[in-house]
Amino acid sequence: MNAAGERLADLLAAARRERRQLRDLPPELIPATADEAYAVNALVAARLGWPRLGWKIAATTPVMQQRLRTGAPIYGRTYATMAETSPARFRHAELLDPLVECEFFFRLGAPLPARDAPYTRDEVAAAVASVHVGVEVAECRFPLDALPPVPAILADGAASGRYVVGREIAGWRDIDLAAMTVTLVVDGTVRRTGTGADVMGHPIEPLVWLANERARWGDGLAAGDLVSTGTATGMLLAKPGEVMVAHFGGEASVELAFDS
Repeated sequence: MNAAGERLADLLAAARRERRQLRDLPPELIPATADEAYAVNALVAARLGWPRLGWKIAATTPVMQQRLRTGAPIYGRTYATMAETSPARFRHAELLDPLVECEFFFRLGAPLPARDAPYTRDEVAAAVASVHVGVEVAECRFPLDALPPVPAILADGAASGRYVVGREIAGWRDIDLAAMTVTLVVDGTVRRTGTGADVMGHPIEPLVWLANERARWGDGLAAGDLVSTGTATGMLLAKPGEVMVAHFGGEASVELAFDS
């Protein structure tokens, strides 16, 4: 890691600890490639030393890739200190441009270690212990009105934020998650809709992609990891005082409120 990468890791770790954003990042600190950015993200995690939650995946649709200015999915580390169970309440003033995303959360019951052969969907599914309904409240250490190039956002863990974990989807192996409707209701009004198919055709596909991506890095995925596999409803900027409910078919809901 070069000096610029070390410096960026220092800045991002401090910003996370202090719950603040970085404006006007010096151009010389922006990683040149995605791989350099992911290496910085690993340094940030090491500097923080926070208990691991797992991983987030984003940009799993063409629309989200266009908005995030990337041609492929992106991902980042997540932290157990940022996880809540439904119903959850947040102080809006403590959040960093909070973006609400309704997602399927996969909990691994077995590791998917690094190996040369690509993992298949069946192999990845066999390693999953449970699937939960959930909401990510994404937060970026860079302000939305002054976002730097994508590699800097990758270094920040792809804007990983808070995670509201809802109920397990019972019998998920026998349910067509791709056909499940997902609806985000804000103060009683439907604001976003989608289906599991909006996440790379099926919510498990991003998990297969991540397993093979981390295998390339030589560590893989660990048993116990919770992986959020990308929004089925796009992004919605939360406002103070709003109450939101994410409905996942007839299976379960996730509730969260943003206090003024």
